[in-house]
Amino acid sequence: MMRTFRWLIAVFLVALAASCAPGKFKTYNGPPVTQIVVNKSARQMLFLSGNTIIKAYNVGLGNEPVGHKQFEGDGRTPEGLYYIDRRNPDSRYHLSIGISYPNPTDAAYAASLGQRAGSDIFIHGQGPEGKALSRIKRDWTAGCIAVTDAEAEDIYAMVQDGTPIQINP
Repeated sequence: MMRTFRWLIAVFLVALAASCAPGKFKTYNGPPVTQIVVNKSARQMLFLSGNTIIKAYNVGLGNEPVGHKQFEGDGRTPEGLYYIDRRNPDSRYHLSIGISYPNPTDAAYAASLGQRAGSDIFIHGQGPEGKALSRIKRDWTAGCIAVTDAEAEDIYAMVQDGTPIQINP
């Protein structure tokens, strides 16, 4: 009886400690993010409120970072104006927010090459796989924009769906 009671107390304490651990979902109380600008050549992503930069992050890109994404599997990160259009709290790369690639122009261009444009372009963290890959190569994604897991948590909280993202060469 006493052994069972001690076991239950131990389980309760472990559960209590786990519930106090910081989670991956944060809150954001700063100025609204009105635009994201990615400068691929500088490997930098800027978060703006109006014309004011409120946050900047260094990023990793697709494994073939030069040039606009043309078709699925080319390893490039798209260039142009897109929008944040979805979020994935269960991403294998910790947390992710979706970018509205491909737009109709992207899809038509890929079709003219007899290819699919691709999809599932995200801003995401690293997760276990990305942490290992980023040690080997800075640009390790299949075309996404990568930040650290802690930065992905900040971005997930800061950015609303519908926010424009301008991706520059």
